[in-house]
Amino acid sequence: MRVRRLAAWTALPLAVTLGLVACGSGGDSGSGQSDPNAAVRIEIAEPQHLVPTNTNETSGSQVLAALFSPLVDYDEANKPYEVAAESVTSSDNKVWTVKLKDGYTFHNGEKVTADNYLDAWNYGAYAPNGQNSSYFFEKVAGYEDLQGEKPAAKTLSGLKKVDDLTFTVTLTEPYSEFKTMLGYTAFYPLPKAAFSAPGVLAEGYEQAPIGQGPFKIKGTWQHDAKVEVEKYDAFPGEKPKVAGVEFRIYQQPTAAYADVLSDNLDVIKTIPTENLSTAATDLGDRFQQSPASSLQVLAFPTFQKEFSSPEVRKAISMAIDRDEITKSIFKDSQQPARSFVSPVVAGYRENTIGAAGEFDAAKAKAMYQAAGGPSTIELSYNGDGGHKDWVDATCNQLKANLGVECVGTAEPKFADLLTKLKAKQPVGLFRMGWVMDYPSMENYLGPLYSSKGSSNYYGYSNPEFDKLLAEGAKAPSEDEAIKKYQAAEDLLAEDLPVIPLRYGQNNFGHSTKVKNVEMDLFDRVDLLKLEAVK
Repeated sequence: MRVRRLAAWTALPLAVTLGLVACGSGGDSGSGQSDPNAAVRIEIAEPQHLVPTNTNETSGSQVLAALFSPLVDYDEANKPYEVAAESVTSSDNKVWTVKLKDGYTFHNGEKVTADNYLDAWNYGAYAPNGQNSSYFFEKVAGYEDLQGEKPAAKTLSGLKKVDDLTFTVTLTEPYSEFKTMLGYTAFYPLPKAAFSAPGVLAEGYEQAPIGQGPFKIKGTWQHDAKVEVEKYDAFPGEKPKVAGVEFRIYQQPTAAYADVLSDNLDVIKTIPTENLSTAATDLGDRFQQSPASSLQVLAFPTFQKEFSSPEVRKAISMAIDRDEITKSIFKDSQQPARSFVSPVVAGYRENTIGAAGEFDAAKAKAMYQAAGGPSTIELSYNGDGGHKDWVDATCNQLKANLGVECVGTAEPKFADLLTKLKAKQPVGLFRMGWVMDYPSMENYLGPLYSSKGSSNYYGYSNPEFDKLLAEGAKAPSEDEAIKKYQAAEDLLAEDLPVIPLRYGQNNFGHSTKVKNVEMDLFDRVDLLKLEAVK
């Protein structure tokens, strides 16, 4: 999963999937010869974490995609294929056997074995370690014994080593999409050097992570400045075509855009909204678009009394004119969203939120007043993501259509906003974005809205929703699973813990010093295709 991801920056629309026209196809900037000895520079925001089981936002995932190689990746049909795994098999969808390819080593020379996966997954699942992606191990037998302040066990009973290159995973219930899950960041391995004692992460590991991927860390994570990686010569898989990557950290997207224009930055992953109207002129064929899996939402702290009523939440949704903001702020480069899953996954349906997604100012105001909505609304967002324009436009609509005071409040960094949300500090309504971890409808529902979801920052809990998700996971076929997931999505439409706003697409640009720039559905630059030019 690449990242799974909580998306820090504004995502834009699905060019291919939603029928928009892309401005370029290959990203080749011209006749320059490839330079395999050159490093490239890619924009990111400050990561929240760089430990695989604790990284659930797009910037950290982009870095980890350089340092680690996943067990599986996804083809053009979103089906998993083996990468670091030799095979992932099951006869009953409950007991899975993972065989590793021989020849992988960590960047410190350690041979990659089954133990490295078991150690990493057990660390991630053990509740006292407080890992953001602990949720993704919930389906493995023994997970419940690792939860609570004083867990009954320290390792998952469902994980068993067979030999140095083979292990089995026993799930609590059958889950047909388990192989698909294994492409996610949380399922990367960790070397023995990552631990100071069994189950205890070594101090300083996160500042210089050791992986088994195509690049290795160069120096340490320079917070709010950069993370540098260089090609790992012993990597047994597909080799990078560049010598290294500097992941340059920006607080303001406009500064990154200016650096791309002046060839001081090679790739900007998201064109700022204020530059969308001129990007094609500024960059020519170096302005690119491609499909993405992102979904932008406005979320409610449902645990706060003023936002606990679904009627209040629906009224706010009806007071927002998605189509107008898409047109005026995003220059028709996004697609208004009225469902909880992206069109890129099987099971997507248009307009699942129904009347709550229809702009009706008069009806919204009457409903809001009848439900006792608050007289003042705060919209929090991360200032390093280019969200100010659309947040201000949304506030202006709420002022006009509901008769409330509304103010947008920027947290300096996405990591800061996530930290406040995790601590349930008051932030009012808040902007969130999601990029799928793995291609499944369940991935848009479970992590975000289940009672124990890893990214459920809203305090939403509905036992019937959890039940439908569990039934979908156990379903013997994709079609039967989708029926359960769609029923769960219908419950979300009734409760509306978040307001779907827009579907994203990759709108990105690059300098004259690189070619073959591609971005995937997970908001990541494809580091194995990227080339520097002389």
